[in-house]
Amino acid sequence: MAAEVDPDAVLMLRASRGDLAAFAELVEKYKQPIINLASRTLRDPVEAEDLAQNVFVQAFKSAARYQATAKFSTWLFTIARNLCLNEIRRRGRHPASSLDQTHEDSEHPLHQVESPANAAPPEQLLRWELEAKVEQAIRELPENQRTALLLCREEELSYEEIAQVLNCSLPATKSLIHRGRETLRRKLKPYLASGNWPAEK
Repeated sequence: MAAEVDPDAVLMLRASRGDLAAFAELVEKYKQPIINLASRTLRDPVEAEDLAQNVFVQAFKSAARYQATAKFSTWLFTIARNLCLNEIRRRGRHPASSLDQTHEDSEHPLHQVESPANAAPPEQLLRWELEAKVEQAIRELPENQRTALLLCREEELSYEEIAQVLNCSLPATKSLIHRGRETLRRKLKPYLASGNWPAEK
């Protein structure tokens, strides 16, 4: 049986031959997932958008050398994670430059209620509060657990693909995802009636 062809890899191979429309299609598909990953990692939505642009700039510069030895998404998320880690290391060397970050809490809907007339219904407020707790719990995970869990839960990468992005073994990847899920269950159980989390693959 022939191996399944990765359509995104086909697009990237076309881009490597100068097809700008093919590359634009990849940018359109992956821009938001890359921003989401960067935002969760850097905790700065504005900086996450800048980093996402850099991801695609780097991907475009590497187009001529691209080889479809892995899924395109795996290759792209590897670039994104490496740039995120570079930014985290830069912040460690220059902590003062990280003090003027966007405070995402101030942009949360809970902080945008200006008057009782604009107040959301209680159910909506509870949903926002739960979403804030989930985001906080995800942000507090160690970087490798957070990245592994987000790639598994939101981007639906396989364990094998996540292992490639993280550059670690398959058993280590499964352990990271398991520990991340257990930590989230523990932290979110007071806010969830069931304490359930999506079942492991």
